[in-house]
Amino acid sequence: MLVYQVTAGFPREEVFGLTSQLRRAAVSVASNIVEGCARDSEADYLRFLNIAFGSLRELHYQLNLSKRLGYLHSEDSSLIEPKVEETEKVLNGLIRALRGVS
Repeated sequence: MLVYQVTAGFPREEVFGLTSQLRRAAVSVASNIVEGCARDSEADYLRFLNIAFGSLRELHYQLNLSKRLGYLHSEDSSLIEPKVEETEKVLNGLIRALRGVS
């Protein structure tokens, strides 16, 4: 997973801080989508997609913070940020479609 790669070079003192937060948020996105797919109702699925979207926004913020703190290098940022933004668009589109919002 790309988040694990870009956080591997973060300072050791961030192992239990920002590094851990970024990794948990990234895992949470995928985990909540998968868990939502396993639910019996569309309402449950939608609830888990919304949780995943919240984790994705958290990840986005934490990446920006990492960049401002000088932990996330521009090369890594240019690799990961477009993927996060594209995932936000796709997930938001799915949520809106399930809600019946155009």
